[in-house]
Amino acid sequence: MPPLPTADIACPYCGETITLVVDDSAGDQQYIEDCHVCCKPIEVRVSVDEDGAVDVVAWGQDDA
Repeated sequence: MPPLPTADIACPYCGETITLVVDDSAGDQQYIEDCHVCCKPIEVRVSVDEDGAVDVVAWGQDDA
């Protein structure tokens, strides 16, 4: 089984770059993941296109 893809994002709160492991087998999804540095909740949206390319968008809960 190939390794899961990763995505580097900047935390919308502290600005640190964190690496997320993305489960691309689940298709499009949206979830909350805590920053590994400041522990604040980050909204994450994962989109998987027809070719299997993964796009990750993240924002703070106060940005909604």
